[in-house]
Amino acid sequence: MATFLYKLGRLSFRRRHFVALIWVALLTLAGVGAASAPAAGNSSFSIPGTEAQKAFDLLEQRFPGTSADGATARVVFKAPSGEKMTDPGNKATVQETVKELSDGSEVVRVTDPYRAKAVSKDGTIAYAQVSYKVSGMELDDAAKDALKDSAQDARETGLTVEIGGDALQAVPHTGSSEIIGIAVAAVVLVITFGSLVAAGLPLLTALIGVGIGVSAITGLASALDLGSTTSTLAMMIGLAVGIDYALFIVSRYRAELAEGREREEAAGRAAGTAGSAVVFAGLTVVIALVGLSVVNIPMLTKMGIAAAGTVAIAVLIALTMVPALLGYAGRKVKPMGEKGKLLGRAKKQDQPAKPNLGTRWASFVVRRPVAVLLLGVIGLGAAAVPATSLELGLPDDGSQPTSTTQRRAYDLLSEGFGPGFNGPLMVVVDAKDSDDPKAVFAETGDAIKGLKDVVTVTPAQPNKAGDTATITVIPGSKPSSVTTENLVHGIRDAGVGIKADTDANVLVTGSTAMNIDVSEKLNDALVPYLVLVVGLAFLLLIVVFRSILVPLKAALGFLLSVMAALGAVVAVFQWGWLSGLMGVEQTGPVMSMMPIFMVGVVFGLAMDYEVFLVTRMREAYVHGEKPAQAVVTGFRHGARVVTAAAVIMMAVFAGFIGSSESMVKMIGFGLAIAVFFDAFVVRMAIVPAVLALLGRKAWWLPKWLDRALPNVDVEGEGLRTASGEDDRELARV
Repeated sequence: MATFLYKLGRLSFRRRHFVALIWVALLTLAGVGAASAPAAGNSSFSIPGTEAQKAFDLLEQRFPGTSADGATARVVFKAPSGEKMTDPGNKATVQETVKELSDGSEVVRVTDPYRAKAVSKDGTIAYAQVSYKVSGMELDDAAKDALKDSAQDARETGLTVEIGGDALQAVPHTGSSEIIGIAVAAVVLVITFGSLVAAGLPLLTALIGVGIGVSAITGLASALDLGSTTSTLAMMIGLAVGIDYALFIVSRYRAELAEGREREEAAGRAAGTAGSAVVFAGLTVVIALVGLSVVNIPMLTKMGIAAAGTVAIAVLIALTMVPALLGYAGRKVKPMGEKGKLLGRAKKQDQPAKPNLGTRWASFVVRRPVAVLLLGVIGLGAAAVPATSLELGLPDDGSQPTSTTQRRAYDLLSEGFGPGFNGPLMVVVDAKDSDDPKAVFAETGDAIKGLKDVVTVTPAQPNKAGDTATITVIPGSKPSSVTTENLVHGIRDAGVGIKADTDANVLVTGSTAMNIDVSEKLNDALVPYLVLVVGLAFLLLIVVFRSILVPLKAALGFLLSVMAALGAVVAVFQWGWLSGLMGVEQTGPVMSMMPIFMVGVVFGLAMDYEVFLVTRMREAYVHGEKPAQAVVTGFRHGARVVTAAAVIMMAVFAGFIGSSESMVKMIGFGLAIAVFFDAFVVRMAIVPAVLALLGRKAWWLPKWLDRALPNVDVEGEGLRTASGEDDRELARV
């Protein structure tokens, strides 16, 4: 591995014009493809194997032409104080609004509140439901403007009018904080390298890699049904790892220059040593992201594969374009220890070498390993406590900020019709195999009426063939409550008895039932996903470190950091701690996908720091240093760079907290805090403490396994042997 990458690094340095031309051509090609590709519609959301999805598919078959996936809007009216919606003037306003809404070319139907009995018992609130032919993301701006204008016309008569539903759904934006995150990364790079040129290389290569990845996703979005969140998350992860991988290559290049090597040789050795670590770190991230496919949720699978592709591009750019740009930079990138005029901290030749902060910290940990280990574990355990109260769900209008019309419409409907009205359940009765479908429909409705927490059960609405019907059930509790979840299971249990008696299938669907099924599916998939991803990465790390205990320690440390991060997410987004600081206007259940997605991404990123930091320790150990001294040596070479990489990654992730989409905001915060816990508590404190306590046992590997494992040579031993360097010189690298 190291020898191949060494040759690749030298070739890229020497043929830099050709390498740069290839990457620029790829960026241009991807950009042209993105610009010429058809606009992507709203990504379809399907959960194969769930009852809610089976019911939805059945509706499309038995009720053709109903536009089941079309956008909907609920125009909610509230009468002024002391008036009723049934007053002649208010009634005339509502009917005029319904007439205006019906004129739209994309409108399928508009319900009249007075005919549909959509007026609250106290007569103060009414609503009209608008159904469209296309989804919210595909709806024309003219149709959205007409909807808003009709509501505004009604407001001018004195009514309170708000619009709920997905018809006003907009493409999420990340906000200016994303740019701030990149700016923070630039400042950290300048401080780390003391040179604008050296600092600019990781930023430039990361932006090129992300540009290629996101442009490719945009170009394929329509064909592959990719949503806007897919490109946002690919950008988030691609920027973070792209900067970090290039940072490690450039840092190792400067260290090789400090050893007195020529620039081409230094570039080759940086690619052969740090580049090997980049390859295996990237592989762990790719395994974690691609492994999301085991959950069998197409949207999550596409997000994982797209982000994994961006990571793979970041690895390739770090191994080829970074050495090429180092060739262009020439002497502007200085050896390790030499600072440019920018920071004015050049080391004088007669000045004795002073131990850096990483060395001093590692020496302290080696002297006090038990105290550091206990403090780190107890601290992460305390941060993880809120995770015991984790509640999962998918967002609806109730999770929107109170400043939005969607949220105000949600609150008005809850006020007028009860909290369960915002989460109706659709029961689909398939009586095709029954002798008397009408009797089955009536029996199903009566059975549901006898269940707890049921407010309303509408009469069955059969299809033209008369073999399938839909029944709408209004719960008494809000959509995200445990009571509503119990009602869904109660209806399904009742359906089992109806199936036994009549051969009819009773299925529950709707957004509320879909959310419940998603949460259960994700919970069921979490353990198999952990076993698969952690197991594969564990085997990979055994090959890298040629040890059993080091990979085991890495996996256990990851579990600590991810649980602490989940605890922080619950504290902020569910409990509301520091919610104002994070821009969280509405607390509620944590996104159903959050735990499993965080596990996948954080595991991959955690292994980055493990590989980069511990390979330096192993490098020192295999060249004759004692275990405790090898820990200190690893920190002397790697702590500063790993710290910079962690701060950069945190800044990039934190930049997405400004997103208007709650899922992106939550993931940005969760990944940022997870990187903090993993890099600074687990890898910088717990890892050296454990290695100091284990001593030589940390690097133990059964002889039979040692013979069976391939030698990937991450430390670059083959390079040193080939060049004839003596062991004393090797130990200094």
